[in-house]
Amino acid sequence: MIKSDILIIGAGPAGLFAVFQAGLLKLKCHLIDSLGMVGGQCSELYPKKPIYDIPGYPEIISQDLIDKLMEQIQPFEPGFSLGQGAERLTKTTHGEFIITTNKGIQHRAPVVIIAGGLGSFQPRKPSIESIAFYEGNGIDYFISNPEKYRNKRIVIAGGGDSALDWTIFLSKVAKELVLVHRRNEFRGALESVNQVQLLKDQKKIELITPGQVIELNGLKRLDSLTINHNGVLLTKKVDFFIPLFGQIPKLGPIIKWGLETKGNAIVVDNSLDYQTNIEGIYAIGDVNTYPGKLKLILCGFHEAAIACHSAFKKIHPSKNNTLRYTTVTGVQGFDGTQRMAKPSVVKKIE
Repeated sequence: MIKSDILIIGAGPAGLFAVFQAGLLKLKCHLIDSLGMVGGQCSELYPKKPIYDIPGYPEIISQDLIDKLMEQIQPFEPGFSLGQGAERLTKTTHGEFIITTNKGIQHRAPVVIIAGGLGSFQPRKPSIESIAFYEGNGIDYFISNPEKYRNKRIVIAGGGDSALDWTIFLSKVAKELVLVHRRNEFRGALESVNQVQLLKDQKKIELITPGQVIELNGLKRLDSLTINHNGVLLTKKVDFFIPLFGQIPKLGPIIKWGLETKGNAIVVDNSLDYQTNIEGIYAIGDVNTYPGKLKLILCGFHEAAIACHSAFKKIHPSKNNTLRYTTVTGVQGFDGTQRMAKPSVVKKIE
C-alpha cells in the first residue's frame, strides 16, 4: 500500500501545481493518472500548441509548461502511478481514504484531490465502414508528435478549432494536406479560418467543402480514401487520415464514488476551499464546477493553492499555518535542499 499526505488523481497542470503548493506546506503527494505520461491534455492532445494565458509567459508551448511544472516540483519528490486509473474508493474508520487502481494497487491518504481535467477522452468517430481496422494503421484521433507526419500525405476532417489549428501547423510539415469539412462554414476562430483560407489561396493545402470521407481503402494499412464532394466522388492517396470531430469526456469510475456531479463535472464549494460533498475530497481544475467557473489553467492553479491550504488544516488540525511568501522563505525540499530567494536590496532615498 502506498501512503501519502495527499493523493492527487490527475497529473495535468492543476495536479502538478498542487504538488508544489503542498510541498511548501511539507505535505507529501502521490499522483495517479490513467495516461502513461504526466501532463494530461497538454501532453496527450496538444503538446506542441502554444498557450497564451499563463501569467508571466506571453506564449509557452504546452509541453514546455509541463516540463517547467515538473522542474518546479522536483524538490518535493512526489510519487507517480502512471498508466493506472483510480477505480474504487473506501474510507477507513480513522477517516482516511483508500483508493484502489485498476491494477489492484492501493493508495492511502487522509486527503484526496481530484484534478482529472475533463476526464478520460473518447474520440468522436465518423461512421465509416472498416474504420476500426485502420485505427493505428493510418488513422489517428490525437496528434502527439507532429514529426510523425513530416513529408506525408494527410487528410484532416473537421470544422472546429482543433481541425483548423492542426491544418495550419501541419501545413508546414506535410508533403500534401487536405482539409475536408461537411459544411462551407467553420466553427473555429475567425483568425484561424482566415489563415486556412490563405493557405488554400497559396496552394499550400487543398480545402474541400462541403465534403465527407465515406470510404477507406488499403490491404494492411490505409493508403487511399474516398471523399463525397457535392455528389462527386474523389479518391485521394493518403498516408494518414485524421478525423478531428472533438472528444467525449467521461468521469469514469469516479462517478460511482458518491460525489455530487453536474453534467460531466464535480460540484465543489468555491466559497471556501473547492471541497466536494465528501469531506476530505477536493476537486480542482476542469473537472469541477461551480457558479462562474472558468475552465482555464490559471484558475486550476488558484484552486490548487486554496485546496492545499485547506488540506493542511485537516491533516494537522492542531498546527497553525502562517502563509509565508517564497520570496522570503525560498523553497526547501524534503531532502533539506534550499532554494533561497535573493535578499532584498533596500535603497535609501535622499
